[in-house]
Amino acid sequence: MRYLKYLFLAAVGIGLIVVALANRGLVMIQIVPSEFSPFLPIPNSYTVPLFLVILGSVLAGLLIGFVWEYFREYKHRADAARHRREKSRLEREVKGLRDKTGEGKDDVLALLD
Repeated sequence: MRYLKYLFLAAVGIGLIVVALANRGLVMIQIVPSEFSPFLPIPNSYTVPLFLVILGSVLAGLLIGFVWEYFREYKHRADAARHRREKSRLEREVKGLRDKTGEGKDDVLALLD
């Protein structure tokens, strides 16, 4: 199974390299519309290879998806944490009651107490 994982990662890596080599042409990226460029202290446009735009877009999409899922599943994680705390509290309470009543001890010794 481990080798399949490595084989899959190698295939993805080779695929990314092929995409990068096939899209080496330069493109101009504008940060904001040209009407707002006088108000920016940084250059408005950059010239970058097309594969950086493609891979950057994929990376941005993954990041947005991960953040979206984190916030979407927050209530489930909070419920699970609350249930874990409740379970731990109840286990402590049961252990205390068992110690108090002498459960698990020898019956004769429990009668003597």
